[in-house]
Amino acid sequence: MSTIRQTILGLVLLGALAALVFIQQQRVELAQGDTKLASQRAATAEQESERSQLVINELHASLITERAAQQQLQTTQQHLRQTLRNRQLKIEALTRENEELRDWFDTELPVVARRLRERPAITGAASYQDWLSRRDALHPVSGAAPDQRPAAD
Repeated sequence: MSTIRQTILGLVLLGALAALVFIQQQRVELAQGDTKLASQRAATAEQESERSQLVINELHASLITERAAQQQLQTTQQHLRQTLRNRQLKIEALTRENEELRDWFDTELPVVARRLRERPAITGAASYQDWLSRRDALHPVSGAAPDQRPAAD
């Protein structure tokens, strides 16, 4: 081989080696960039995970508080039901024992008093206001109810 050929071949080999080193350098830089990006994403994901865990903890504490409040409401409701039942039983017992009370209990309410209990099905604030604005006013009855005492003279 001639020296020119050997020189050219050496230069080509040197150029190929330089290209290989350059390509490897680019791959290393690209890998480092990917590693840096992955580290940043991991840090962001960890921060989001910590925030999510804080929210989960707050929701869990809120749930425990609401359950305790619900339990307390159920206990209060049960107590009120028992109190109501006791009062109903007492009224029934008094009604059975006292003839005067039984007679009073069996009398019909006057028409005016019955009208106070008449009410349409109300669904919402608007219908309640409409009912209040259009209902008739109660007028005094000319005669006294049969079970009512006469007026003092």
